[in-house]
Amino acid sequence: MTIQTSRLTDPTVRAFVTAVNAHDREGFMSILAPGATMADDGSDRDLADWIDREIFSSNGHMEVDNESNNGRDLLASYRNDTYGEMRTHWHFEVEEDGRISRFETGQA
Repeated sequence: MTIQTSRLTDPTVRAFVTAVNAHDREGFMSILAPGATMADDGSDRDLADWIDREIFSSNGHMEVDNESNNGRDLLASYRNDTYGEMRTHWHFEVEEDGRISRFETGQA
């Protein structure tokens, strides 16, 4: 059963998923802290290159199936035009100012 994006617990994570699904690059970038980092399948990646390739140029879309850790860990179906659909996990580190300093994703 998919969780509606508007019902996600953590407001920053909710904004992240909303921006991904709306293909809102400006909104997405505004919720990342300066110097934010990310990893995919356990390896650190270049953030700008990854988000362009995996989200914005390939029509990335998330459907959240489960959340834990106060909404900062997600299990989601993620799809894009490059890889199709896959089951993924996401972990977010959110700073006190409400911006994401790091996120990690990978196949679940």
